[in-house]
Amino acid sequence: MVEHAEGLGAILAAVADPTRRAIIDRLAQGPRRVTDLAAPFRMSLNAVSKHIKILESAGLVHRSRLGREHTLHLTAQPLSHIAIWANRYTRYWSARLDTLEDFFTPSDELP
Repeated sequence: MVEHAEGLGAILAAVADPTRRAIIDRLAQGPRRVTDLAAPFRMSLNAVSKHIKILESAGLVHRSRLGREHTLHLTAQPLSHIAIWANRYTRYWSARLDTLEDFFTPSDELP
């Protein structure tokens, strides 16, 4: 469980940043060369590379090299760990919403 928790922490930290989420969104459309991936961002290639390294460390991005060209591929499977973790709270939120619904639902037993 500790290994899973550490992995989940790295994944959550990686997707916490909007630039990294934008990179994931672009890679969800298909593999991209690093330079093409960096083009729309208003930051240096070095800064984008740092974001990519964090995504790689979390296991969300895989890099392939052909000569000097680096292509990135999305590895979406680790994102399922977030869904599994968040889903554990479904029962909690369902109960809370049921309580809220009971509060706002008119009662037939008015005097």
